[in-house]
Amino acid sequence: MVVHRNMRRCEWEATISKRHHILILVENLPVPFDRRVWQEAQALNDAGYEVSVICPTGRGYDKNYEVIGGIHIYRHPLEEAGSAAGYIKEYFTALVYQIYLSFRVRRRQRIDVIQACNPPDLLFLVAMIHKVLFGTFFVFDHHDLSPELYVSKFGRKDLFYKLLCFFEKQTFRMADASVATNETFRDIAVRRGGMPPDRVVVVKSYPEAARFRPTTPEQSLIASGKHLIGYIGIMGEQDGVDTLVRAVAEILHVRKRDDIHCLIIGDGPELKRLKAMTDELGIGGSLRFTGYLSGQPLLSHLSAFDVGIIPDPPGELNDKLSMNKVFEYMMLGLPIVQFNLPQATREAGHAALVVSEHSPQALADGILALIDDPERRKQMSMVGRAVAEREFRWTGEAGRYLDAYGDLFRRRLDVHDQRHYSTS
Repeated sequence: MVVHRNMRRCEWEATISKRHHILILVENLPVPFDRRVWQEAQALNDAGYEVSVICPTGRGYDKNYEVIGGIHIYRHPLEEAGSAAGYIKEYFTALVYQIYLSFRVRRRQRIDVIQACNPPDLLFLVAMIHKVLFGTFFVFDHHDLSPELYVSKFGRKDLFYKLLCFFEKQTFRMADASVATNETFRDIAVRRGGMPPDRVVVVKSYPEAARFRPTTPEQSLIASGKHLIGYIGIMGEQDGVDTLVRAVAEILHVRKRDDIHCLIIGDGPELKRLKAMTDELGIGGSLRFTGYLSGQPLLSHLSAFDVGIIPDPPGELNDKLSMNKVFEYMMLGLPIVQFNLPQATREAGHAALVVSEHSPQALADGILALIDDPERRKQMSMVGRAVAEREFRWTGEAGRYLDAYGDLFRRRLDVHDQRHYSTS
């Protein structure tokens, strides 16, 4: 009996991925723009799983349905909110779209696992419907701390905050497994979410090293006697890009330095306001916005930077986040200036100059300290690259991610075997 059972297990594990279909839900960013989700989808696809994704349109990805590299992508409209009431409307509308599209996906092929990537923490409701009706597994990919994100945006802990805490708790209760972006998130899943420790796996959001390397700098950004500082990322209220804009104004108008230029790459709900602020401060000649970039243009622009800036303010949310730009700056050998963010500081190590006071003036101090010390920049660059080449490997993270799915399906096999042999 034991031999027979082991043979069945080996046969099943040999074909585990080829017999299962994973549906990934994303509400706040389109795929493949969302790099982490796209890497996960590709890892599953490469391992032989069937993969579908439901996400919003935007960022140049406006087709309602397409297949990229064998991955089926279903998209729905999304209007980003700017107020608490707006978020209720956004989340409700997105939830209706995602429930509808999940059944459209199911009509095409049976769904074995639904993976929900937050925010918001309402997507467990989509998974719950399929779990109750069809026994579908639910995996929670924990990207953001929704309660802390709300406080960061609106500065209060009201009824809506309490609802977010409730939804977070229900998401963890519903999850068969949880994927955390760092060890802090893992601790929150166990302590605040009540997840069993053996069902939480840390998968960090490293870029693929083979594709994210220094390249020939964009020549239009190189000017004799000028130093280029820069930022890459989403521009929301919690990202603090306005502090960088004010720091540039401080450098130009108060410190009387005309050798500093700034480039801001990316977009987001704050972009229009930040452009207006740049004009009001009279620094448009030294600060440029590129909008969203990807591929070789992105790398050539980043490779022209002398210093990478992380202007995110300290707080309940940012203190706990692993930021993609930390990994990206280090992989490109860029010295970093940032505020005192515990998680980002641990990950950047000696590649970052940490500014203790949160203000445009202190950020300007940190920027100028590095600009005026080329030897220190060189050492920080070498340290960052060395750590990145040694530790920032998506292949290792992808292995842990796939192991989590293997464990999930093996648990189902164990339950099936126990039922089978208890009745035989």
